[in-house]
Amino acid sequence: MTLAASPSLSQTSNRTIRIGSRKSQLALVQTYWVQEQLQKAFPTRTFEVHTMSTHGDKILDVALAKIGDKGLFTKELEVGMINREIDFAVHSLKDLPTRLPDGLMLGCVTERENPADALVVHENHRDKQLDTLPEGAVIGTSSLRRLAQLRHHYPHFTFKDVRGNLNTRLAKLDSGEYDALILAVAGLQRLGMEDRIHQVIPAEISLHAVGQGALGIECRADDVEVLSLLKALQHQPTADRCYAERAFLRELEGGCQVPIGVNTVLEGDTLTLTGVVSSLDGLRVVKDTITGPATDAERLGTELAQTLRGQGAQEILDEILATVQRS
Repeated sequence: MTLAASPSLSQTSNRTIRIGSRKSQLALVQTYWVQEQLQKAFPTRTFEVHTMSTHGDKILDVALAKIGDKGLFTKELEVGMINREIDFAVHSLKDLPTRLPDGLMLGCVTERENPADALVVHENHRDKQLDTLPEGAVIGTSSLRRLAQLRHHYPHFTFKDVRGNLNTRLAKLDSGEYDALILAVAGLQRLGMEDRIHQVIPAEISLHAVGQGALGIECRADDVEVLSLLKALQHQPTADRCYAERAFLRELEGGCQVPIGVNTVLEGDTLTLTGVVSSLDGLRVVKDTITGPATDAERLGTELAQTLRGQGAQEILDEILATVQRS
């Protein structure tokens, strides 16, 4: 439940609101956008951006799946909120764990950009798409979700881990280390790099990550004033879709580094959620869909997860966890 504050408090207080952000270019673009939108909505208020480096930003030579992902890109920001060094933090919602520390909550979900994955190719393959890239093409991705789904459809490709910020990854592609990368459409769009998107990958090939394309703003659950301010950025249709997706992921107890993909469609008040769990080799895929009222978004996500678990999803996830822990 969102706590409400009186409009007079949120608009007339002299308190400076401190916004927490990671230091990456994409994180800062997203955070400054939030700052700008809040400044427009509350022109007499002061909003300051404070940056922090997270654990995930500091370890760039190890695959994400091997270093754990519970709060990998959020923990330091969460500590800052708990210690009252910052008042809220702006995250790519796909990076925000589905279970938050005591005292913190998801205060706002912004309107979603395109949540799909994108194919970005080396200049030698400008005339190619996924279906026409040559056998053995080296595809860079740090996501087990993308890896598993693409292996299912394109077992003849070679997949190689890629880390670093977006510019670093693109530089590795352009230097010839990879034939193509799989990246989020939304991130490329937010950085003004739409021209690098060679193909928007259809959901039939790769369901997107939970929350992909949306921003999630995390804050203290008892901060009535901040929660009131954040209402100006809440986009309820996006929130309904993401609540369903996050409930699905939470029920399966999976973090961002497990091959769980989703797709949500909202038509009027009716929400349709599709979920998939894949084995790392892409040979086993458990996939199903549920439809119901958007007001029951979290229940729909939970029910779909339970359905997939009954179809063998849990066995796949248990095997992946054991494999990652051994590696």
